[in-house]
Amino acid sequence: MSSRTDKRQNKKRRKWPYWVGGIILALLLSVGAFGFYMYNQLGDTVSTMHDPLERDNNPERQQEIDSLFNDNDAVNVLLMGVDQDDALEGRSDTMILMSLNPKTDAMTMLSIPRDTYVNIPGQGMDKINHAYAFGGVELSVQTVEDAFDLPVHFYASVNMDGFEQGIDAIGGVTVHNTQAFSQSGSTFPEGEVQLNGEQALDYIRMRKEDPRGDIGRNERQRDVVAAAIDEAASFSSITKVGDILGILGGNVKTDMDMSQMQSLFSHYRGVVDNVHTIELDGSGIIIDGIWYYEVPDSEFNRVTNEIREHMEAG
Repeated sequence: MSSRTDKRQNKKRRKWPYWVGGIILALLLSVGAFGFYMYNQLGDTVSTMHDPLERDNNPERQQEIDSLFNDNDAVNVLLMGVDQDDALEGRSDTMILMSLNPKTDAMTMLSIPRDTYVNIPGQGMDKINHAYAFGGVELSVQTVEDAFDLPVHFYASVNMDGFEQGIDAIGGVTVHNTQAFSQSGSTFPEGEVQLNGEQALDYIRMRKEDPRGDIGRNERQRDVVAAAIDEAASFSSITKVGDILGILGGNVKTDMDMSQMQSLFSHYRGVVDNVHTIELDGSGIIIDGIWYYEVPDSEFNRVTNEIREHMEAG
């Protein structure tokens, strides 16, 4: 057995965070990296991915979504990467709240640290990533809406499969690395680095050598997502759409249907040229022997106001 095969098996045993690949692929589809001519080929994939929530059965909810698209209002999408192998039936390892405003052609991305100490409805104060274990996507969406006092219009949930395949399918990504480090046999110098799927997996996983811990890791994850969007918009990536669609169908769930994805492509695709990222500032706290990321109310309010201003601009 080759050393590369050994390395892949070791990664699986260590439960590596393959969710980022699915998040990238969800972004590619929802932002519209492919041309209109691809929609005939999307039908089967979208059907496989479509997993509506209980709230989607409410007629008022459908009217609200229709109104958003008709008025070209900002749309918020919660991207979740889920570790389905977890003993507690899955936890959302990372959450990214994207707000897309077509009137200003701008996107705001908020990375929510997985240990953020929040109130989970019906469960009390706990780490935000535990919401998925308690109540799946529905409770995760509700928890984010309550914590930030913001609407979540859609979600995209991805499992741990497909990271390397996703990055490789779009031809790799290029990012600007601000801190030289090594991770699991991969070495990353400062400056511009080109990453294939395996390297990108190592790049986004590093946390212990970063003085900012999860915050630094979240920044690298956002950089990889942004780089993947840029790469997917290129002609070379579009020619590999068959591979990308195959990975999408097997790794992503979302409550967006075909017509809603078409609307996002038609009116929201310009936001990828103007991406603004937000960090949630807090500090570590230990409660009953468990480490949490505590965020003051003033910081929640700051982030909420910044996203609202983004949504209402234009």
